[in-house]
Amino acid sequence: MTSRLGKQTVHSTSFNRRSFLQVSTGAAATFAVPTILRGRNLNEQLDIAIIGSGGRGGSNMRAVESENIVAVCDVNENNLNFASMRHPHARKRADFRDLFDHANEFDAVVVSTCEHTHAFATLPALQLKKHVYCEKPLTYNVWEARVIREAATAAGVATQQGTQIHAGDNYRRVVELIESDAIGAVSEVHVWVGRAWGRHASAEAAKAAGDIVTVRERPQETQTVPTQLNWDLWLGPAPKRPFHEVYFPGPKWYRWWDFGNGTMSDLGSHWIDLPFWALKLDHPLTIEARGPEVHQELAPASMEVKYTYGPRGPLPAVDLTWYQGTHKPPAIRNGSIPAWDSGVLFVGERGMVLSDYSKHILLPEDKFADFSRPAPYIPKSIGHHAEWIHACKTGDPTTCNFEYAGWLTEANHLGNVAFRTGQKLEWDADNLRVTNTPHAEQFLQREYRQGWKLA
Repeated sequence: MTSRLGKQTVHSTSFNRRSFLQVSTGAAATFAVPTILRGRNLNEQLDIAIIGSGGRGGSNMRAVESENIVAVCDVNENNLNFASMRHPHARKRADFRDLFDHANEFDAVVVSTCEHTHAFATLPALQLKKHVYCEKPLTYNVWEARVIREAATAAGVATQQGTQIHAGDNYRRVVELIESDAIGAVSEVHVWVGRAWGRHASAEAAKAAGDIVTVRERPQETQTVPTQLNWDLWLGPAPKRPFHEVYFPGPKWYRWWDFGNGTMSDLGSHWIDLPFWALKLDHPLTIEARGPEVHQELAPASMEVKYTYGPRGPLPAVDLTWYQGTHKPPAIRNGSIPAWDSGVLFVGERGMVLSDYSKHILLPEDKFADFSRPAPYIPKSIGHHAEWIHACKTGDPTTCNFEYAGWLTEANHLGNVAFRTGQKLEWDADNLRVTNTPHAEQFLQREYRQGWKLA
């Protein structure tokens, strides 16, 4: 696929479904990281550049402070000063693009900017063969996800997407149940989240959902930019618009299509991660969505998306349905399973597994009363950030590297593409195109504001 900007051609990946199944193991990672080009003694510190140091960025920075933080970057001066106080000897910048002029000073990068600039901070790091940890979702759109995934393969460095729940023990035990055939072949999966942030039917509905943003249209007035914020850099590649408090500070921005993709790409990274791992999913064949009327500016608070996946080696075809906000799976609506606020339901030939972040049960419970669980075989994580640091130094695999995260991100974004087009999509993953409607093209990638490009 060629960018409308004519800057980059994305070739179909050589990492196919057969390769996926061959390298997938329950014992370590979903993918093995290619041999890294620069090894390190485990006791030697990495030199790390921090891009984005507020909110999640601050948390990610603290999680890697066992290493040497040599550069800090943020468009918000308050966040930048916070990071600089913790690391007074680190290079200090507002524009992350400036950091790459000093790439010889660092081995690795932690990216925690807003969603719409993830790829712009990540791609140059990969091209310079720097290890990268990037917050979820990996990219802003489908095309960027393919660019980053292929760039990571070419770089051969340690990568990790920030889906921290992947490191939890509960997910590992669920994966073991599915892989060991505890409920038989899985034909359908239902994933739902109670969060309802986005465009609501009314301000009252937003408040009832606990949403901190009740605006329903783009503000027309211009507000004064906070003194600590470089608004132009915050906008980055997104279309220029006046500052308003409905976009900043986070997480307000993620409801707006120009900057994020709503709950689908945000929480989908965490919750769809579990069936992606357990069922060895890669790319869907078809995607269809339903929900409220599509809004040009704002992602929906509530909607649902159905994906169909074909067979993966010995694994049968499976349907995966995502629900957010007021949309719930039939088993919740009819009371046949516990009404958890958020969850993942695997439906197999001989029963079901219901899971959330911290717990899971086999259903129907009486049928599995005497069930003997498989002995745990997926090792306990050393920690999501620690796993990445270890991989940087040794070449050992990470569990959410960009090969895996790239497929997951593409699929999540395709849910929004289906919603915004209002059509059932037929997806040609090899050629990165929707085959049954040209209308989807505008949502797969976008033109960038002058001065910003992926190349």
